[in-house]
Amino acid sequence: MRLPALLLAAVLPPAIAAAQSGPQPTLPQTKMVISGHGGPSHEFSVELATTPQEQAIGEMFRTSIPAGTGMFFDWGAPRDVPMWMKNCPVPEDMIFIGPDGTITHIAEDTVPESEAMIPSGGAVRATLEVQGGLTAKLDIRVGDRVRGAIFK
Repeated sequence: MRLPALLLAAVLPPAIAAAQSGPQPTLPQTKMVISGHGGPSHEFSVELATTPQEQAIGEMFRTSIPAGTGMFFDWGAPRDVPMWMKNCPVPEDMIFIGPDGTITHIAEDTVPESEAMIPSGGAVRATLEVQGGLTAKLDIRVGDRVRGAIFK
């Protein structure tokens, strides 16, 4: 099972990236809240990337990610999820979320346009991409909880 997921990550994004020349239209949105470790809760309005094509394109070609917004990727079941920044001109924080809604790993200030794989740090149920540097600014940490969408 691990090999097909890795092949999909290695083959599908380059094929879609080659065909894509601009950002995808705004996707359906929902509210999500991150809270934990005694700090304040933070509400986000996030786009839901649900299809393989929407997930492969993600934030590509978008020139900004306003604070309080983001893109949510539900992988359906926990798995290792390598991400990348090809055709993404602005830095992002990638928040990797376990099946119970707990943040398990954060990749902060990812490098724009990079094709280097960004590991999820283990099996995760979902990934939330937000504005680069925002997790440090809001003091969002590993162990905090995400509520909304698939996490109640």
